[in-house]
Amino acid sequence: MSQTQATIEEVIKNNKVVIFSQPDSPYCEKAKNLLAQLNVQFFDVELPPKDVQQYLQEKTGQHDFPNIFINEQHIGGYNKL
Repeated sequence: MSQTQATIEEVIKNNKVVIFSQPDSPYCEKAKNLLAQLNVQFFDVELPPKDVQQYLQEKTGQHDFPNIFINEQHIGGYNKL
């Protein structure tokens, strides 16, 4: 496992809610705003490091963002919240 993969797995393991997002993405902003309105604390990882994006795609099969994990389980994107 690469250092990038290990770091991603550590972030997912150590945070109840994790959003992997991209700057200026309307769906990423909607997801963050919804969680904030619900008073849900989340850990936000803004991309673009290519190796992070590639690993998330391999891990989840999801190619778009946000890529959301809750309790170490992949939920999907904004429409799955």
